Amino acid sequence: MTWLDLPAGTGLGLDNLPYGVFSTTGTAPRTGVAIGDSVLDLAAATGDDVHATGSLNAFMARGPQAWAELRAQLTRWFTDEAHRRTVEPHLVPRSAVTLHLPVEVADYVDFYSSRHHAENLGRMFRPDSAPLTANWKHLPIGYHGRAGTVQVSGTPVVRPSGQRKPTDGAPVFGPSQRLDIEAEVGFVVGTPSELGRPVPLADFGEHVFGVCLVNDWSARDLQSWEYVPLGPFLGKSFLTSVSPWVVPLAALQAARVAPPARDVPLLPYLDDTDADPWGLDIAIEVRLNGQLVSCPPFDLMYWTPAQQLAHMTANGASLRTGDLFASGTVSGPARDQRGSFIELSWGGTEPITLADGSTRTFLTDGDTVTLTATAPGASGARIALGEVTGRVEPAPAP
Repeated sequence: MTWLDLPAGTGLGLDNLPYGVFSTTGTAPRTGVAIGDSVLDLAAATGDDVHATGSLNAFMARGPQAWAELRAQLTRWFTDEAHRRTVEPHLVPRSAVTLHLPVEVADYVDFYSSRHHAENLGRMFRPDSAPLTANWKHLPIGYHGRAGTVQVSGTPVVRPSGQRKPTDGAPVFGPSQRLDIEAEVGFVVGTPSELGRPVPLADFGEHVFGVCLVNDWSARDLQSWEYVPLGPFLGKSFLTSVSPWVVPLAALQAARVAPPARDVPLLPYLDDTDADPWGLDIAIEVRLNGQLVSCPPFDLMYWTPAQQLAHMTANGASLRTGDLFASGTVSGPARDQRGSFIELSWGGTEPITLADGSTRTFLTDGDTVTLTATAPGASGARIALGEVTGRVEPAPAP
C-alpha cells in the first residue's frame, strides 16, 4: 500500500517505478521516477547530483547495488506515511513535464530474434527457399545501427530519401515509398564490461539496467536495394524512436518466462537450458492513427536478451554505459500479431482497412504510430512500459 492516491490500473505503481529525464518550464532536465500521475524529482528529493545531469548514464554506471538501494529507498518513501512530508513537495504532475531522451546512447545494436518475423520475411522474399537462413537457429543475428539517430518518443518521423530500384530499370533517388515500423523491446546497458572479456548468460542482470520500447522505423525500398552484401544502412539509420521511461530490470522479475523450445542444439555460450529463464511476458500493442492493428507477443521471441548480450560480446567486444540493444521486430503466428506493416500487408499485397474506410500497405504522410506495452508485476497487476509514438512528416524538398 502507498499513501499516494494512484489511479486504478495505472501501470505506474510501486511494482514499476520507471526512470526518465524530465524538465518543467524554465528548469533544466533531470531524472525523475514515474508513479501514478506524478513524477518524483529525484535530484531534489535525494540531494544527489547524479540525478541532475540530464541523463540516466551516471546513475546507471554505479551498478546493480546502487540500483537496488535506490529502488528500496523509493519503495520505503512511497509506502511509509512518515516519509510523506519529505517526498510530497518533490512530486510534479506528469501533465506538467516535458520528457527527454532518458539515456545518452553509446552504441546501438539491433537484432532479428523473432522466428515468426524472420519466417514471414523469408517466405515473402525467398519463396523457393527455406524461410530461415542456415545460421538463424544457431546465433542471434544483428547489426550495428546509428546511435545518434536514437530519439525520444514524439520526435517527428521525416520521410527518408535514398536510392531505390524499381522492378525494371536503373535505380532512382527520392523519398521512400515503403515506410514501415518495427515494434521492438530495447535493453539499456548500465554497467560497462572490459574489452576482450565476453559477458556470459549468467551476468545479464549485472550489466543491463532496464527496458524500454523501441520503434525502429524502416524504409523497406531503400533497405532492399542497399542491404546486399553488408546489411541495413540508410534504410534503417534515419530514426529509431524509444519510449521516455526505462523500466528497471527488477520490475520485470514476475514477467520472466521460459523461451520457446529450440529444435537445434546451441553452442555452450548460448545454451540456456539450465539457466534462469530470460524470456519476458511482454504484451505489445501497435496503433495506427489511434486504431489497434496488432498485438505482438514478446514471450514468443526465439532468442532472449541474455543470449543477445552474450553473443554481442562473444568476440570480446566491450560494453559501455548507455549501450542500447533492441530485440528486432516482435511478431507472432497470427496476422494480428505481426510487428511491422510489411508483414501486416504481406509485402503490400494485402492492404489493411482502417475504421475510416482508408487502406494502408505502408505509412503515408500524416500517419501516427503508437506502441504501448504491459507486463505482469510482482503484485499481480500489469505494469506499463510507457509508449513510443511518431508522426510521419513529408520528405524535405530537394
